[in-house]
Amino acid sequence: MEVSYAPSFIRQYKNLPALLKQEVKEKVSLFADIRNHQALRVHKLKGSLKEQYGLNVNYEIRIVFWYMKTKPKEAVLLAIGDHEVYKK
Repeated sequence: MEVSYAPSFIRQYKNLPALLKQEVKEKVSLFADIRNHQALRVHKLKGSLKEQYGLNVNYEIRIVFWYMKTKPKEAVLLAIGDHEVYKK
């Protein structure tokens, strides 16, 4: 799967501590292989984010993304953060 990054994701990523950045890189690399989605706990979101999905980086940090409708094998990472990321 091809993964791209929204500008908002890049801004939030730049503010993360170095160790967490490394963990995010590893998880995004795993995410690119669809067979790892269950291990990353990929799940469809509800409410105002109902068109988007989330995945777990670790116990605290989540990534919000959506699958491109025009390219089904591409995902765009939209935001990263703690559970508050679901409220944005």
